[in-house]
Amino acid sequence: MASSTGSNAFLSSQKAAVSESPRAKKSQYSEEETFYVNCRAAYLTVFKSSLENIKSKEQLCLVLQQAGGNPSQKTVNKYWTPQTTALNFDDFCIILKKEKPATKTDLLQAFLKLDKNNDGSILHAELHKILTTRGERMTADEVNAITKLADVNSGGKLDYKKFCNLYMATNEQCCKTALEKLEVDTRVMRQQFGSQVEISTEGATSPISKPSPRTTRKSDHKATPKRGENRTSSRPSSAQGCKASISSTMSMGASSNKNSKLIEPNTVKEWQCAQSKGCFYLEEDGTIISHRYRMHLLQKSTVCITIKPLSLSQLEGKPSPWLSVDTALYVLKENESQENLQLVSLTDQQNKEMYGWKGELGSGFYWLLPFTTGCRLKKVKKQITREVKLVYRGEDGELGLTKEFRTALSNIFEMIDLDGNGLLSLDEYNFFELRTSGEKCDEEAWAICKENFDTKKNELTRQGFMDLNLMEANDREGDPSDLWVTLLSLGFNKALEMTEACPFVIDIYAEKCKPRIKPVHLEANSGQLNKAICKSVVNQGEAKVMDGCESVIVHTYRSEARITSVIENMSENKVIIHVNNEQSKNCINNRGLNIFAVEVAPKSMMVCQHVMPLNEQEEWIYNCTHSVLL
Repeated sequence: MASSTGSNAFLSSQKAAVSESPRAKKSQYSEEETFYVNCRAAYLTVFKSSLENIKSKEQLCLVLQQAGGNPSQKTVNKYWTPQTTALNFDDFCIILKKEKPATKTDLLQAFLKLDKNNDGSILHAELHKILTTRGERMTADEVNAITKLADVNSGGKLDYKKFCNLYMATNEQCCKTALEKLEVDTRVMRQQFGSQVEISTEGATSPISKPSPRTTRKSDHKATPKRGENRTSSRPSSAQGCKASISSTMSMGASSNKNSKLIEPNTVKEWQCAQSKGCFYLEEDGTIISHRYRMHLLQKSTVCITIKPLSLSQLEGKPSPWLSVDTALYVLKENESQENLQLVSLTDQQNKEMYGWKGELGSGFYWLLPFTTGCRLKKVKKQITREVKLVYRGEDGELGLTKEFRTALSNIFEMIDLDGNGLLSLDEYNFFELRTSGEKCDEEAWAICKENFDTKKNELTRQGFMDLNLMEANDREGDPSDLWVTLLSLGFNKALEMTEACPFVIDIYAEKCKPRIKPVHLEANSGQLNKAICKSVVNQGEAKVMDGCESVIVHTYRSEARITSVIENMSENKVIIHVNNEQSKNCINNRGLNIFAVEVAPKSMMVCQHVMPLNEQEEWIYNCTHSVLL
């Protein structure tokens, strides 16, 4: 009877387990903090350090079990896809947060459906048949392990009420044991929190990487400094090293969405222009991937580069959430090779939903790396009351595409027609294929496609794209399953609302020459982008050194639209930074948490968080306290 992750037992054991610790009695913990203490305790029963990554399905399953769960293969596959090479501590915490917990009531109801006599028991033979042939199938050995439990079996029957009690008690004991191990292990206590990812100066942590939820040491928990306090430091009696805190407060006015420094596009209409579209896609684990571009300037020129969400046609009543997503471009100069890139600029000037930069660039090749903070493009649980119908069968028995589906397909065509010429080239179609199926269409398959569907200049037309999807529906005899796979991978939900993607458009104006731009990759944030983000914050932001811990610097960058903080660790040892945003007002961050912690590797820097206003029309106050524990 595999459940999701069984995080209910994990959560239910937290308060009891924490309250049993004498040290825990000395401090008051929020539910959020308690959750992450337990997350760390479970993680460190499998790994020596929270800097270590989960490197296999088996490890993922094991560490979830240590958290009191019993993940099904379906759950494991959901987070460990064919493209997954590693998961970190943050991913682990997110999985436990996201998965619906399995309660004792859930388990009893599941067994009750199998209890034909309603006597609280199930015959071993019947249990074996059901568990090895239905749903998430178990092996014979796994079922035998259940039926051999002496305390819950007798007379060839399983007393499932006793089994549920045993199952929940075992989960709670597992969590309790992990927490006790964390409490008594001095070395682990010094590490205190988990890591965001393994990082180095060569590849700083992603700005939109998954939240890094952690908590403070029980004996070290202190109240958040009052607003206006710049720096505080303390040395708890139980601490083995030092603790330093630093607070940053910034009051931000309501956004006017207008920056006069950004040149209006109509003032450069006489300049030569190049355009390309692209998209941010939200992965199941919260990672954001997007297109990457290479730009060529034949000669030195003043240029204006802008990026903004792409406006698409929508059916009446359908929201357009992607239009509020923040977008930016980092411009990197290619020096000698594509690996040797130098940060040149960032589109940080805003004009309504557009972000841009204007300046002079020399001749040569440049890389344009799109970026969004993840504050507004994130997983949202929404109850879908009605699944949209994609196909219908007419009176003549022929299949057709519904109006809503055709509108969605038309928008998809607009998104994947990267050069905006109204046609799909093989390269453009392959970006679509890589996103939806993970494979490319070769020249032979493309030739067959052109023979069977409407094309123009060897490129697929909009009608040809529609017919291609209709053929897919016919191949499945009206079953929309494969069509939904495509739609979901492109950010649509079952109501055909695009909630997990943000298409955008890039415009490049050059005064002296015709700029050229080509989409090259579709990938998650690379080390080059991470380095660019850190460097831009360090170069343009305010730096504060920790009192009593001068090797740790918090860099804070502020623009009209967002605030980004980067933590620099110049010491020879890793440090753990506790971050508290509870005093901030009208703010959202990319981590989705007011309290979390990150672990910074030696001689490195990493993005701590991005913060934006929840309501742009109102004042917002950023008030963040960073605390470091050595």
